[in-house]
Amino acid sequence: MFVMNEIIVVLDNVRSTHNVGSILRTADGLGVSKVVLTGYTPYPKVMNDERLPHEITKQTNAIKKTSLGAEATMDIERHEDISDVIDSLKKTQYTIVSLEQNKLSTPINKLRIPNKVALIVGNEINGVNEQSLESSDFIVEIPMKGKKESFNVSVATGIALYQLSVRGNHEI
Repeated sequence: MFVMNEIIVVLDNVRSTHNVGSILRTADGLGVSKVVLTGYTPYPKVMNDERLPHEITKQTNAIKKTSLGAEATMDIERHEDISDVIDSLKKTQYTIVSLEQNKLSTPINKLRIPNKVALIVGNEINGVNEQSLESSDFIVEIPMKGKKESFNVSVATGIALYQLSVRGNHEI
């Protein structure tokens, strides 16, 4: 019998509504439990949304262009501070995995996938912030084979989520 790992995605300071929408769509397709949006990451309408109505509409409509409805089907949370999110996830036994090219990172295909994993993805230019990296249990990267040094954040998230979800099945 196989069990699916529980995966949560945390987006921190991702700038583009198109990247957010694409990640929501991919997360839905790969069975992610929840997407948490932190920092200045744009977000669709959420419960108890305190933004002005025109801001809610503008960001929700922009995200819908690439999410194609996943903004309505995914469990989405919005938090200002990623540190609080990481602390909360650790208290509920999630393993924190940051996706970042770093001197301490290991290829994602070498990671033994834990049962409950929170994947942190950072800003398109600067990546995952240093404090989040220090709070992570693991830092992983996607091995690059071409001349480019990195993938677009939504593409990288999709690759990582696929790796975590496919390899995340453990025989009992």
